[in-house]
Amino acid sequence: MSSMTELTRVRPGTLAVASAAPLLVLTNYTVPMVTLPQTAASLGAGPTGPVWMLGGISLGLSALLLVSGGLADDHGRRRVLVWGSAVLAAAGVAAGVATSVLVFVLARLAQGGASAAVLAASLGIVGHAYPSGAERVRATGLYGAMIGLGTAVGPLASGVLATATSWRAVYWVLSGAALALAAASARLLAESRSPTPRRFDVPGVVLLSLGVAALVAGVTEGRAGWGRPVVVGAFVLAVALVAAFVWMERRRAEPLLDLELFRRPVFLVATGGALVVGAAVVGLLSYLPTVLQAAHGLTPLQTGLLFCLWSGTSFVVSLLSRLVRLRTAARLALGLGLTALGFAGLLGMGGSLDLPLVTAGLLVSGAGSGLINSSITHLAIESVPAHRVSMGSGANNTARYVGSSLGAAGVAALVGAYGLDVGTTVAVAGCVVLAAATALAALLTRP
Repeated sequence: MSSMTELTRVRPGTLAVASAAPLLVLTNYTVPMVTLPQTAASLGAGPTGPVWMLGGISLGLSALLLVSGGLADDHGRRRVLVWGSAVLAAAGVAAGVATSVLVFVLARLAQGGASAAVLAASLGIVGHAYPSGAERVRATGLYGAMIGLGTAVGPLASGVLATATSWRAVYWVLSGAALALAAASARLLAESRSPTPRRFDVPGVVLLSLGVAALVAGVTEGRAGWGRPVVVGAFVLAVALVAAFVWMERRRAEPLLDLELFRRPVFLVATGGALVVGAAVVGLLSYLPTVLQAAHGLTPLQTGLLFCLWSGTSFVVSLLSRLVRLRTAARLALGLGLTALGFAGLLGMGGSLDLPLVTAGLLVSGAGSGLINSSITHLAIESVPAHRVSMGSGANNTARYVGSSLGAAGVAALVGAYGLDVGTTVAVAGCVVLAAATALAALLTRP
């Protein structure tokens, strides 16, 4: 029976299990944000250690998301989800027992690669199970809401467990959750794959993975100085590898990424929007907890609770986003506009903490984030052919996490150059402008 015929039968629990995947991944992604000072001190990190401890998972995610999407489409989405969850559990154990920065960073790199498989396969499962209409809107809204919930649970759980025991405890808890997801996926999900699997594009995989890895590594190292030879070399290598990837893919009959997709306005909106969201939202909010603790003396638990306002609002609004009767690109534009408006309330927080204003800013930008998450999730699988939904997820999330690395590096560079007060203000202002400009571009797009 063809894949498209099987779409009409959805096993009970499919949406719940698939939506648990982004919840787990984003929880795991955000856990070091509020405990980075304690983790770095415990492992004896040097000047660049915390940068890699925070950014290592982004490197693994960015390098392997598109590859994971292709593997899921061609060899089984459930299979990739199960194995990805199992590796995520093992890597979490390694992070929890790490006694050096090197081991911790390698564990986070492995978690990033495993998270790439989990994200790409799970969104592919949702796109396969809900092919169109109101049910797809509802399903992608729930899936997107889990992104917001994960960003709420991660810092809060990390702060609570670090206060009660140690920063290590959260990694053990998440390893258990990853094993539970692997078991539930194997038991409850039906297997699905493309009815026309392609040959494994080895040159494309090697060139793209190494190119993205070089880019993210250069950005990560750049926080300690952009003119250093290792940074310049990484960027030159990234440009060369990505250019070679484009040249190679244009000549392959079955490419890893069909470059013709970039002629589709909806694909450009989904991918470009994800890149901006990563840079202006995820990148900025990844660094702000450090600002709050360094400039205003907040504890990890206090920081986690404050950011729950943003992520909790994002979760609720994403769940309710189907009630916003706008086309998906316009809903994305509205979300970006609200994000820009909310971030305006965060201006100056590096110098003084106006708690009511910051709270209002986090609530408004959280509402915008909820609309963004549901819209981009929907666009990611709408923008590609039905049998390549995991590839669409991989391309979208690659853009998001490359953007988050660029954004976090940009904020760190500005703070390093101008100090906490001025640097944070300039970074927030830049994110406001970027989000507003992208909102206008999305609004004018007719996919």
